Amino acid sequence: MKCNLCSTVVLAWAITWSAAWAETPAPGDALANLAALLGGQHKEADTTQPMTLDEVERIALAVNPEVQVAARRLAAAQAHVPAAGALDDPMAMYRGWAVPLEKPWDYNQAQNMFSISQTFQSRAKRALRTNVAELDVAQAKEDLEQARLEVRVRAHKAFNDLLRAQDELRIHDGHVGLAQQAIAAARIQYTTGKVPQQDMLKAQVTLTRLAEHMIRFDQDADVARAQLNTLLRRDPSEPLAVQGEYDLSATQPPVDKLEELAVQSRPDLAALRDAADRSRKEQALAKKAYTPDFTLAGGYMLMAPGSNYRNNYMVEGSMNLPWLNRHRHDAEIAEATARSTEQDAELDALRNEAFGQVQQALVQAQAAQKLAHLYHDELRPQAEVTLQSSVVAYANGKTDFLNLLDSQMVLIDIDLTWLQAEADFDARMADLELATGTTLDQAGTEKTEVKP
Repeated sequence: MKCNLCSTVVLAWAITWSAAWAETPAPGDALANLAALLGGQHKEADTTQPMTLDEVERIALAVNPEVQVAARRLAAAQAHVPAAGALDDPMAMYRGWAVPLEKPWDYNQAQNMFSISQTFQSRAKRALRTNVAELDVAQAKEDLEQARLEVRVRAHKAFNDLLRAQDELRIHDGHVGLAQQAIAAARIQYTTGKVPQQDMLKAQVTLTRLAEHMIRFDQDADVARAQLNTLLRRDPSEPLAVQGEYDLSATQPPVDKLEELAVQSRPDLAALRDAADRSRKEQALAKKAYTPDFTLAGGYMLMAPGSNYRNNYMVEGSMNLPWLNRHRHDAEIAEATARSTEQDAELDALRNEAFGQVQQALVQAQAAQKLAHLYHDELRPQAEVTLQSSVVAYANGKTDFLNLLDSQMVLIDIDLTWLQAEADFDARMADLELATGTTLDQAGTEKTEVKP
């Protein structure tokens, strides 16, 4: 986005003509200080190779710590699956019976037993535990996808913020040279008495806005650069520049398509569906508590000297009695049932919230697109015509310097607002992708571009 070349040439000619017509140079004053401020405030541009949006997103997804944390959680959940359905550890036991109290060290007179036991749980219980662990893996995968989606959208927005700040500085640079020439010409005319002091003070206030723009644009660029560097796992103060263009022709699918896409694609909705399934499996597992577990043991017994049979073996079987502990197991079943209904309610609430986010992002994207078209197609041509008219009138002595400067500031404001609308549209489209959980090219072919 650059100023109209014709306006620039005509305005430069008018200012040069005014300077040549002036009789004597002016001493240093507030306007001279302001000219120095405008000329010296711009920070030195980054000399690093600019990065594209694709490069930023690729690096962020590869190195961002939040994505790596989610990946570690997924690996931990996957490692737990084989253990979930496995049997408990076997138990080795030694038991000394009938050790004489008079000779507690004389185990030769005792009955010594060595045994190994194993507790067996039903296949249904172990299968349910495996299913619960597998659903944990599925939920961890969706959490990883959600982390990747959020990091990608945040990187996209930070990229846009830095790109917008760079473009704002370029727009400012396109006008600041003309403003400095205008200051020089106005100082000359002021010293010759052709411009009243009141107009010069107003001009000074107007021109100070350019200096204010510089401060704000540099701040915006530094903040966006720090955010983007952080997402890329770099030093926040490291130099960084970006390159790219805004696409106002991007289209938005109908809201029903977007809602359908959100239900199908949003990782957080999928994760909550997995959590709801997990709760139902836990509920079924809690009901399986009334199925008893069996323990089998076998061992060798060494009897005391003088026994008829000194060497013996033993076999032992046992089972738990869950029916005698109904209070505990009924409470566990009730807890699992309540948790299952809670997950279902959370799923409904998140689905409703997703539809709201889709609608909000869609409305904001359409509004930003309308504004961008309005500023580019309507207001900017009008402002350019107004500036050209002011330049001609100023060159012919039919208007004053302040009106000329106001016309230029109006064009600057429209350029900046146009840029902001384009950046807002791109950011809202990123929000729309976050609300739907995927890129919008998967939403179908029925798309509309909104214009005023």
